[in-house]
Amino acid sequence: MDFPSWMASIQQRAESALEATLPGADIAPARLHQAMRYAVLGGGKRIRPLLCHAAGSIFGAPAEDLDAPAAAVELIHAYSLVHDDMPCMDDDDMRRGKPSCHVAYDEATALLVGDALQTLAFQKLAARLPGVSAARQLEMLALLATASGSRGMAGGQAIDLASVGLQLDIGALEFMHIHKTGALIRAAALLGAHCGKAPPEALERLGHYANRIGLLFQVVDDILDAEASSETLGKTAGKDAAQNKPTYVNILGVKEAKFLAGNLRQEAHDALSSFGASASRLHELADFIVDRTF
Repeated sequence: MDFPSWMASIQQRAESALEATLPGADIAPARLHQAMRYAVLGGGKRIRPLLCHAAGSIFGAPAEDLDAPAAAVELIHAYSLVHDDMPCMDDDDMRRGKPSCHVAYDEATALLVGDALQTLAFQKLAARLPGVSAARQLEMLALLATASGSRGMAGGQAIDLASVGLQLDIGALEFMHIHKTGALIRAAALLGAHCGKAPPEALERLGHYANRIGLLFQVVDDILDAEASSETLGKTAGKDAAQNKPTYVNILGVKEAKFLAGNLRQEAHDALSSFGASASRLHELADFIVDRTF
């Protein structure tokens, strides 16, 4: 299967798993459940489920065992986007080409959507995984919790909000995005590897790869924010510059940011060298992240 076909199949698999996980739109409280489904289904690149499945396949994890962690990490990501768009955060009215959750519903509902998606993610990951030991499943729960919390994504968002209007150096910006964006991307890859009983040394190499593509994703995001249109991105273009946020583009300039993206891609590829051909999907994902246009 070529990469576009594989990507489409995993994206559809993730969509089906999310559809089955989310409460039905007619189940009380119906409006909250409708908003949850609105925020999650029918959009997004599903990068995190793709990483989970690609990493798991290296270590022979069955796709059926990967569906739950892939859905769990995507639910955390979706919750973060709902909260990120709210007026108290980035105040963005568009997400994935449609009105943000707080616009389509209201702010209180959007807040509850994020809360409910976060808890649903852990409910999903806590359900029995037939091919994974209970001890390893506990490790996976701890991994996702750490990646989502104050030492991961939420902490990175706090640093981001505190950095508006400041002149960060490249090291401080990297520290912020290792937490805000990279932590959950790293968790997605490691959750997949855990399903395949990966040894510690393999997890270390995979973690380094994921750290590189986490930063790579953000660098490319900053470049697209500066160069692409809102219609292409499905969200408001130029928002970071308008809010005077530190980005790779306003620190380095577009040319140097693109050079950094190339270096990060190469470092990601190098981190996979010991896995051989089994890591081909992870190599392809690194290239996709660089070459994407949205």
